Amino acid sequence: ADGLLFLPYLAGERTPHLDPHARGAFSGLTLAHGRGHLVRAVLEGVTFSLRDSLEIMRSLGIPVNQIRASGGGSKNPFWRQMQADVFGQKVVCMAAEEGPAYGVALLAAVGAGHYRDIAEACRATVKTTDEARPHAKTCKVYNERFLRYQELYLALRDEFRK
Repeated sequence: ADGLLFLPYLAGERTPHLDPHARGAFSGLTLAHGRGHLVRAVLEGVTFSLRDSLEIMRSLGIPVNQIRASGGGSKNPFWRQMQADVFGQKVVCMAAEEGPAYGVALLAAVGAGHYRDIAEACRATVKTTDEARPHAKTCKVYNERFLRYQELYLALRDEFRK
């Protein structure tokens, strides 16, 4: 987004900051930025926020081999590629539109005895469609931008409480 950053905390932030005072903010806006830059900054900001959660799992030593995406946003190839580049992980689009509801249905099927365990239920039913693989050069750029994104929240954290 040509140096433009967006913090997507329009209703506070739960993970990882647990900060109900956090607010949305653009940083780096100039006269050279247009609508496209604003839209891209929003997509990047939301994706950086998701990466904040991913970093919690990584810090706990939880191996993450791929990201599975569902719902409307997952159908957008541009955003899916951005996510792969920001996360540094393969992003796989699920065939099921409603991922959380599908997961609950799988848990119920296991509980009802239709499958031995979650792994068996997933092998039997979970289908993927498209995927995006990270590009090393773009990952490097996004890693630098992610650090700036994190610094921006820290710089504004006290201001949000005023």
